[in-house]
Amino acid sequence: MRSYGSAAVRLCAAAGVAGLLTLRPSSAPAQLPLEPPRDSGNSVTPAYEGWFQNADGTYALLVGYFNRNMKETLDIPIGPDNRIEPGGPDLGQPTHFLPRRQWGVFVIKVPADFGTKKYTWTIVSNGKTQSIPLGLQKGYQVEPYKDAAMGNEPPTIKLTPDGSVFKGPPMGPASVTLEATVGTPRELVSWVHDDAVEEPGEAPTGPNAPPPLSTAWTKYRGPGAVTFSEARPKIDKADGKATTTAIFDTPGEYILRVQANDSTGEGGGGFQCCWTNTYVKVNVK
Repeated sequence: MRSYGSAAVRLCAAAGVAGLLTLRPSSAPAQLPLEPPRDSGNSVTPAYEGWFQNADGTYALLVGYFNRNMKETLDIPIGPDNRIEPGGPDLGQPTHFLPRRQWGVFVIKVPADFGTKKYTWTIVSNGKTQSIPLGLQKGYQVEPYKDAAMGNEPPTIKLTPDGSVFKGPPMGPASVTLEATVGTPRELVSWVHDDAVEEPGEAPTGPNAPPPLSTAWTKYRGPGAVTFSEARPKIDKADGKATTTAIFDTPGEYILRVQANDSTGEGGGGFQCCWTNTYVKVNVK
């Protein structure tokens, strides 16, 4: 049974995240948060997960989104319909929006003296405008590198056997750059490991329980479609290696996102720990 302290930490976190999803007023028609989902035609809502402090004294704003459609994927280029202000419109946000909730897909790094300043991310989709403020609001601090209640930490990802180790939110530009050719499968390899920390008696069980460790590849930006042979490739238990391929239908520059989840599932079950995101740049000829 989970301790009272652990439950209290998670309850407070849930209340903070819920508060962050409040939308700013807009002149365009806005969707009600409880409007029934549809396969297509709904909007994409920015989602502010919270902020955390970096070791160098700067801060990081952790941001995701909620595509309210059950099936429709949208591509919204950087510009009037996908902008972050001030200083944008491009501050690293996605242009490819997968259906439903996507947690902590990018980070905006801000200086130590950011104070009460704010950014605003605005998305216009299917004729609806949704905006949300991003800042160092009191009470919205998150801990993406360690669950204070359980001691759990995010999985690690490597993109080359002896390369850098990535852990937690995506803190910079693409980790590696690859080359590919239109129509030709491009191999994508990652090495994923986890501390396997579980609170006693709390390990998920049953047919719908998430796997103890999983990885997934998705398109983040790019001019055309990307087809993965396995979007969620199997992880070799011996060495943590997971392999898939991607086929690109249009030349240009792409950013792919590779994510690793432990048994807490997508977005750490909504509590911002413990999962890892990083990016791969692919130049397609």
